[in-house]
Amino acid sequence: MVDEHGLVFPADDEGRRSTSRTGRGVVADALRAVDPTGARAAEQETAWRTGYLPHFRRAVEAGLEGPDAAVTVARDGLDSLHERMRVVGPDGHDHRLTDWPDDGATVRSVEVAGEGEAVRELVLPYHGERLRGPGIRRRLGGWVERGVVEPSVAEAVDRVLDNPDWLRLEGHTVAVLGAGAEMGPLPSLVRWGARVAAVDLPRPDIWQRVLTLARNGSGTVVVPTLHDDDGRALDDVAGLDLLAQVPAIERWLAEQPGTLVVGNYVYADGATNTRVSTAVDDLSRRLLADRGDTALGFLATPTDVFVVPKEAVEQSTASYESRSGRSKTLGRPLRTLSGGRLLRRQYVAGSDPGVNDSLVPQQGPNYALAKRVQRWRATVARHDGVTVSMNVAPPTRTRSVVKNRALAAAYAGAHRFGVEVFEPATSNVLMAALLVHDLHTQGGPRHEQPWQDEAYAACHGGLWRTAYAPRSALGLAALLGYGAARG
Repeated sequence: MVDEHGLVFPADDEGRRSTSRTGRGVVADALRAVDPTGARAAEQETAWRTGYLPHFRRAVEAGLEGPDAAVTVARDGLDSLHERMRVVGPDGHDHRLTDWPDDGATVRSVEVAGEGEAVRELVLPYHGERLRGPGIRRRLGGWVERGVVEPSVAEAVDRVLDNPDWLRLEGHTVAVLGAGAEMGPLPSLVRWGARVAAVDLPRPDIWQRVLTLARNGSGTVVVPTLHDDDGRALDDVAGLDLLAQVPAIERWLAEQPGTLVVGNYVYADGATNTRVSTAVDDLSRRLLADRGDTALGFLATPTDVFVVPKEAVEQSTASYESRSGRSKTLGRPLRTLSGGRLLRRQYVAGSDPGVNDSLVPQQGPNYALAKRVQRWRATVARHDGVTVSMNVAPPTRTRSVVKNRALAAAYAGAHRFGVEVFEPATSNVLMAALLVHDLHTQGGPRHEQPWQDEAYAACHGGLWRTAYAPRSALGLAALLGYGAARG
């Protein structure tokens, strides 16, 4: 059954809401001004669900013409998405996002104060250990040496270690959109004593987890509800629907004290992921217009296309050229039998910069668009002077990954190709620490090119620096992962 509530894909003349038509059109519009040929290729793609990969790559490569080109791609892509998407109102009719029907609902705040002791230093869980100070620095050094993270990750976390008072984010309210998300910063922020405005669906199971975290922490979690205080348990009445209630959520967040940080950690399956990502973007756009102090926070997926620095190309090339004799012997027939698709080198030697293509076909075009929308908003907002925290998160064994058998198997075999897959607890703390760094440094250092902003403090797990093009090793990693699981 098609979900027809709130923010939806546009309908054609026969009433069908095609995700492929919309995705194809948005990518084409993003490319049109900078790469007209690429725009035509996207428009003429007849098998979007399987043929989307090169077009999403081209939308990154088009930005290499210069800073203005990258910003144009991002701005035009966002404009196209907002122009196309629709909201189903109470009357059952479609409305433009700018005309979002507003019933004037008032959101009531319930503040939940933590009862735990504040954690006043950065503690990183890793393989059963709880790393502090020197231990964290050694672990970061090991990751940098192996190419698991960019060197700037160590620099950013080092500043947080030197400034533990940063952790509580004094003077900020962090709106965690997707408060129950496994990769979201809520667990870390409440331990550190921060003030959080939590937004997630009105589902008691979600709010039971959120409220437990809030009470066990040392910060303040502001919980939204549309209900009066009638004696019902808070987890039964808490929550807001981003797909349907953007105007009410915007009013509620606009009233929060301190510097407002809009953190986007939402996730949903399939086409709903694009819908909720668009809803968050519309909410962010409204808050940026209403509150000049608004900052934005994102986690970029590592399974996308990124421009990478020459140092990443050099490490990848060195790894490829220093393969063992056995790897070379096995690799040649595999490449021949696969028509060159398996175990390809990742970059042309000497590329400066390089282009890492870690898109995973199994995740599909809706996932790719949902995550690209966030990167586009980060690029445009940063260009417009907004404080932005957008860091590439590591491959992580989250529930959404584990339930996808093919992706779970690939992750299980990824270490054979120099890629480290993180546990959720490690990713959560590491990415929250980078958020803290960015909010205390006006978004981190500004670079000449937007791709350099994206590459700063990227925790890609090794995907950028491994010897092989990630997609060319994905199938073998999955086979090895299946074997490990069966063994």
